[in-house]
Amino acid sequence: MNKIYNPPKQSWEALLKRPTQTVDDIEDTVKEIFAEVRAKGDRAIAKYTSIFDGVQLSDMMVSDVEIEEASRTVSDDLKEAIQIAKKNIEKFHAAQQTPKIKVETIDGVKCWQEKRPIQKVGLYIPGGTAPLFSTILMLAVPANLAGCSEIVLCTPPNKEGVVNPAILYTAQLCGVSKIVKVGGIQAIAGMTFGTESIPQVYKIFGPGNQFVTVAKQLATKFNVAIDMPAGPSELLVVADDSGNPDFIASDLLSQAEHGTDSQVVFITTSSSLVDKVEVSIEDQLKVLPRKSIAEKAIENSKLIIVESKEIALEMINEYGPEHFIICTEDEDYYVNGVQNAGSVFIGNYTPESAGDYASGTNHTLPTNGYAKQYSGVSLDSFMKSMTFQKITEQGIRSLGKAIELMAEAEGLQAHKNAVTLRLKALEEN
Repeated sequence: MNKIYNPPKQSWEALLKRPTQTVDDIEDTVKEIFAEVRAKGDRAIAKYTSIFDGVQLSDMMVSDVEIEEASRTVSDDLKEAIQIAKKNIEKFHAAQQTPKIKVETIDGVKCWQEKRPIQKVGLYIPGGTAPLFSTILMLAVPANLAGCSEIVLCTPPNKEGVVNPAILYTAQLCGVSKIVKVGGIQAIAGMTFGTESIPQVYKIFGPGNQFVTVAKQLATKFNVAIDMPAGPSELLVVADDSGNPDFIASDLLSQAEHGTDSQVVFITTSSSLVDKVEVSIEDQLKVLPRKSIAEKAIENSKLIIVESKEIALEMINEYGPEHFIICTEDEDYYVNGVQNAGSVFIGNYTPESAGDYASGTNHTLPTNGYAKQYSGVSLDSFMKSMTFQKITEQGIRSLGKAIELMAEAEGLQAHKNAVTLRLKALEEN
């Protein structure tokens, strides 16, 4: 990892830059695939599945038989672990439900807000080197709690045209409506436009590589909403001498193994701790099955030593990490001071892995600094708020004059007339 001592503030922007391609590098490819999927539907999906995933499928839909076979393949221990995680995620997200809000703003004017589920949602679940069945829990559980009527899941198949059994087991456990063997840009395009096999959805959720991230952003140009620009995974750890170097190293590596374009950052006020963490990373890295992936991610990562916790906090908020771990004696300073982070993990015994899998919080989080303006996925992500109002005769008398004056001042006579006609009708009665 790159070790930097007391970097001047003017260097922070370059120092904290993510190792991602620009949209310009990717957008032309995404646009080309979108256009072809829109025009040719399943034929285009099949073409790009063959090119990118190296498999030709006679049927891209997962059958009930495949789901049953997958369920038999998954071990009882893993099933139990998935069910524990599901229970915790349900508990945390169910607690986010809010009642109808109703207010009488002035005599005779009643306004209220109610939430309605987004009817059709699409879930993108990465497969490839790490089949993220845990992401199904994070997305399908709140989708069901919200009451979404159609939940479509797209995930890439392997070279044999098979989807990971844990993905299929978790999907059926969480009430997914349809499972489609398609990944990458073509999956996002399929859910954006709809094809003969893939239903069109109103909102797309889920993480992915840089191509998937850009595809999701392009989908918004075609009246499809997305959860957030969720790209390659990232983690920032802050620690002082109270931090455990082996724990810190393990957390950094847990994100580095996601992909070669992942980034991990360690900020500390302790020079001696940096050296210990660096040694521990090298030792733990040797035995990781995904060593080659983690090594490349580590090349994009930083060990930063700063003079004070004040500088550390300022740098953290400037970076806006997806995942933020606090291992310091004065943890409240960072807990109260952090403004930009997707999800925060506090203390030596709170690994980021807990949030990834089973503690209950959602792991679909903003990356690339979008934590400055985006929230992670929650129950509200699968719902939309609608406002209602009912005005009585007394209400229009109370409010009418103000509306007339404001409409006239804006030069919108028809707006004024809509009120004036009602007031005159009341006077005549």
